[in-house]
Amino acid sequence: MIERESHLANIKSLLEQFPVVALIGARQVGKTTLAQMLVRQGSDQTHHFDLESPIDLAQVSDPMLALSPLHGLIILDEIHRLPEVFPVLRVLADRKPNQARFLILASATPSLLKQSSESLAGRIAYYELPGISMSEVDRNEFDKLWFRGGFPLSVTAQNDESSYRWRNQFIRTFLERDIPQFGIGIASATLDRFLSMVAHYHAQVWNGAELSRAFGISHTAVRRYLDVMESTFMLRCLKPWAANIRKRQVKSPKVFFRDSGLLHTMLGIKSREELVKHPKVGASWEGYIIENVLQALQVENRHSYFWATHAGAEIDLLIQQGGRLKGFEVKRTSAPAITPSMRIALDNLDLSQIDVIYPGEKTFALSDRIRAVAASRILEDL
Repeated sequence: MIERESHLANIKSLLEQFPVVALIGARQVGKTTLAQMLVRQGSDQTHHFDLESPIDLAQVSDPMLALSPLHGLIILDEIHRLPEVFPVLRVLADRKPNQARFLILASATPSLLKQSSESLAGRIAYYELPGISMSEVDRNEFDKLWFRGGFPLSVTAQNDESSYRWRNQFIRTFLERDIPQFGIGIASATLDRFLSMVAHYHAQVWNGAELSRAFGISHTAVRRYLDVMESTFMLRCLKPWAANIRKRQVKSPKVFFRDSGLLHTMLGIKSREELVKHPKVGASWEGYIIENVLQALQVENRHSYFWATHAGAEIDLLIQQGGRLKGFEVKRTSAPAITPSMRIALDNLDLSQIDVIYPGEKTFALSDRIRAVAASRILEDL
């Protein structure tokens, strides 16, 4: 089992400050395992309710009656199965003195769990658990992590074939069983086709009109599919940065599969040999690196962007930190070099620095504000 100590420490810190902490993330990303680790390491009394179990769900069918007498840490797993619990949590969180803390686990963003944000404002903290990142594996496993993706059972599978088989079944179960549990009435076959098409647009600017023509449905319907997949952590929409310049800038988001392993599964890539020969290999590596940069720097979604103009200038990733913008370019080449886009971005966006991440072993300066950063060293050098 891959120990996830940094995430565990972050959750403990939030539980000390907030009466309710929501641990959110994709299905099978390890939320329940992390909660169990918290129980084993904790000294307080704990109560764990798995709301996918009919027995546990029946126990809390009257949430106020079941939860109000309990002390210590109370874990509610797959909270979307019991939406009526949110008003009760608000009442229990406001008790003085409050002798209970609540850890709720959810496989959707707060926008999909609307009641949590409406009834628990000021009382709840959200912590997103991502897939396994480069910081959690040995350096010699970085390529394996890229190919298999970050789901724990995919990363730790016996071989690449077993990993691919697990991911294939995961996608099927996610679309056929998990999506309907959120009250989303979109046919699994439709969403499967949608994800297959998005896989071929991975790391590209969203073109809803083109996809809607391919589906033969409205632009708003296709956008709804995108929102569903983003809210359940399958896709990332990287927002465009809008600078106050005269150039015409791209205003649509770029769309990525958040997990490189799922991307490869949707593209039918079954081996690492097939991956390096595939036309989407560069786009796949770009998405993998962007996810790891965001995790390494602990960047919130609202502070991450990309930038592009209609004239062709582009920066793959912009991060807003401390009132300054920092740029990142991802280049799958052994000899990174300064491009006209980088010079334009430095001038137009007033970037503090641009890091060009490439699959090498050394980090070195390309100019006074541009450097090449080895992918194997992003944890040390960013």
